[in-house]
Amino acid sequence: MSKDIKESEEKSQEEETLSNKSIIIEGEIKETNSKPKENKNIIFIAIICILILIIIVLIILFFNTIYPKLNSYLENTKKEKIELKYTETNNTSNDGIYITDVSEVVENVMPSIVAITSKTLISSGRFGPNFFGENQYSEGAGSGIIISKSDDEIMILTNNHVVQGTNELSVQFINEKSYDAKVVGTSERKDIAIISVSLNDIDSDTLNQIKIATLGDSNKLKVGNGIIAIGNALGYGQSVTTGVVSALNREISIDNYTNEMIQLDAAINGGNSGGALLNSNGEVVGINSVKYSSNALSYSASIEGMGFAIPISDVSELITTLMNGENDEGVTLGIEGYIISNNNSVHYSIPTGFYISKITSGSSADKSELEIGNIITKIEDNEVASLSDLQKVLNKLNKGDKVKLTVSYISGREYKEKDITVTLS
Repeated sequence: MSKDIKESEEKSQEEETLSNKSIIIEGEIKETNSKPKENKNIIFIAIICILILIIIVLIILFFNTIYPKLNSYLENTKKEKIELKYTETNNTSNDGIYITDVSEVVENVMPSIVAITSKTLISSGRFGPNFFGENQYSEGAGSGIIISKSDDEIMILTNNHVVQGTNELSVQFINEKSYDAKVVGTSERKDIAIISVSLNDIDSDTLNQIKIATLGDSNKLKVGNGIIAIGNALGYGQSVTTGVVSALNREISIDNYTNEMIQLDAAINGGNSGGALLNSNGEVVGINSVKYSSNALSYSASIEGMGFAIPISDVSELITTLMNGENDEGVTLGIEGYIISNNNSVHYSIPTGFYISKITSGSSADKSELEIGNIITKIEDNEVASLSDLQKVLNKLNKGDKVKLTVSYISGREYKEKDITVTLS
């Protein structure tokens, strides 16, 4: 009994010892297992911190750089964007130089153009510098356009200044044969003239080669239109130049007359006067008349490419008048008087303008409401400050045209104004 108790006690002690050992072992195991967990926590925390820092850096970067640009972009998208605008062009690439070929037009029109040679007497020779008593002449060169043919004559249009004051005229046709010509009608104010060559003088070969020109409508011209000029430049014979319409309705004054002309950049020289200005269809749209030039030195400013032509549509009716043997003497009001200047206006307390002191019997003024003592202050709503202001407007008009005059007249002790329409004759 005692032995069994002793053994049981010993056994219980051993179990207790074993349990204590197991407790110690488990404790050690638990302690050893807790260290890796702590390391993992530290690494996790470190990663979280790094991520937070990265996020903070990104946020700072966003607000400092990206956000302003994004904000600017959003604001700009709200506004209409201004961009360069390009025209659509042909994608085909071509190398080389383009040359405008007008040979067909020129070939068709050239038989309608003539060269004009004039002779003007400058000395009779008798008791003059020539001991043989022969007359001395100066020769001039010009051009002309065949515009009509009657039963007896070939009618040629040219400039008045080509034939003015000449004693002899000759015309050379396309076949280089020359014939004497005479003046049929002239208009100094429009600088045009009609000359003619008798059909009886022209041989059949010449008649078969010449042509009547086709007249176009100069009112349809636009700035930039291509044009062709043909004329007897410098008297060397017919030659051709090309260019464009540089401007329209240019006011050009020649010999105290002002007319509206076509400005062109085609070369115009002495001898070209009276020649044809053609459009691309070969129609005559103008009469080459004058050019601007200068005698400036080479290192000074000079004038290039400024020629002028009379618009054919402006003188078409007048051409018909001249072909029928009627000279154009222009139109007049049939009044005489003087200009009241600003000084006289202030001094005498009367309006400025043209004071009518006389009206010609049977004239345009005589058939109107104009009276002696009237003061013309405006013509076609243009102020009248000189005689040229009146003449400038009248030169553009023809017989039968109406012109509006603004006049001041005495009513009691003061001047009043009214408009009067005058039919020109």
